[in-house]
Amino acid sequence: MFRFVSSCALLFCLAVCGISPAPAQVLDRVVAVVENDPILESELNAQIQFFALTNRMDPKAPGVHDQVLQAMVNEKLIVAKAIEDSVTVSDEEVQQQLEAAIQQRVQQVGSEARLEEMYGMPLSRIKREYRDEMRKNLLAQKLQQQRFGATQIGRYEVEEFYRTYRDSLPRVPEEVELSHIFIKPRFGAAERAAAHMRMQALLDSLHAGVDFGELAKRNSEDPGSAPQGGNLGLVRRGQFVKDFESAVFSLNEGQVSGIVETELGMHIIQLLERRGDAVRARHILLRIQRTESGDSSTVALLDSLRAAALAGSDFGVLAKRYSEDKETNLIGGMLGALDLEQLDKSWYAAVAPLSPGEISKPEKLPVGSSYGYHIVLLRKRTPAHEMTIEQDYHKIEALALNYKRTKDYQSWLDDIRNNIYWKIYP
Repeated sequence: MFRFVSSCALLFCLAVCGISPAPAQVLDRVVAVVENDPILESELNAQIQFFALTNRMDPKAPGVHDQVLQAMVNEKLIVAKAIEDSVTVSDEEVQQQLEAAIQQRVQQVGSEARLEEMYGMPLSRIKREYRDEMRKNLLAQKLQQQRFGATQIGRYEVEEFYRTYRDSLPRVPEEVELSHIFIKPRFGAAERAAAHMRMQALLDSLHAGVDFGELAKRNSEDPGSAPQGGNLGLVRRGQFVKDFESAVFSLNEGQVSGIVETELGMHIIQLLERRGDAVRARHILLRIQRTESGDSSTVALLDSLRAAALAGSDFGVLAKRYSEDKETNLIGGMLGALDLEQLDKSWYAAVAPLSPGEISKPEKLPVGSSYGYHIVLLRKRTPAHEMTIEQDYHKIEALALNYKRTKDYQSWLDDIRNNIYWKIYP
């Protein structure tokens, strides 16, 4: 099978994901140097472990050591080139990327306390220790974006690429083009009233001076944040559900909200810090139980929409009016072309039996810690086939563009390696 392999992909992984804890035994042997910037064996071993964990492979597998070391050398070479070319990044960019990387790691390991335990240092020190590395990573990314971000490819190049590599191109799997209408069951009135009463009691306690963090630890039903006193970390705009985001960005630092209802339940929110387009907040969440009657009425509504579509109503118009999938409802529920075998099992069961033009019956669809119901329209089904320029031009164009960028990147990197001093020690 035709594949493109480039150290650029590994370099990107190390740059974006690469704040990794140092091993317990610190080794200070220098394994490589780029200009005056050394790579220590301890740093290399940490990156090998992280790379192997990310890619679910044995860190001692043949070639992994050399591949990671070469990627680390390449990254330092690109950083040196960026400095030589006067590429700069702002302190704000570094801070935002560092916070985002740390929050990603917190989510991966489960809590800030667990992250501090893994790194063997408090969070404030982790940020200080890795700030310079993040700056270097951003310099490398910015230089590559300047160099390759505007790369384009013409039809002649695509056709030439196809003629050259036609026999090595991957087979296109069976694809399905889908649209859906998604609706969440409504909360029951009694359940909402009970949750509101509990939240009001907690809000009264806060107004009486009870510590927010302690109340969150004892009462919040968000398992990800409750152990940290409800602290959600630094989060950028666009990452919260809509009603929560509107509420948190309307607060002043230190201010506590009233009772805020979202699709997740009811919240009390406190804004701890605002930093540009990001906020650090904590919350108390009480979930509202959905009832069997709410599920039944949602299924009945979807059944009626399905019947209307099968009778001739435009599925896209119905999706715009009724679907609660915010990412697709404005485009008529369109999900695009998807690999059938790669569909999640909750989707596959609904889609696999359908023929073009058929609509599934209402199916339950898990969404994070919640759920809803949807109906799915199969618009088109394309059997698995060998790539052709007529049928798969855009796929071939993407492969050809990737190939061109890889060649250009390797040529550019070879030139840097010939002009900036570097050395790998035995």
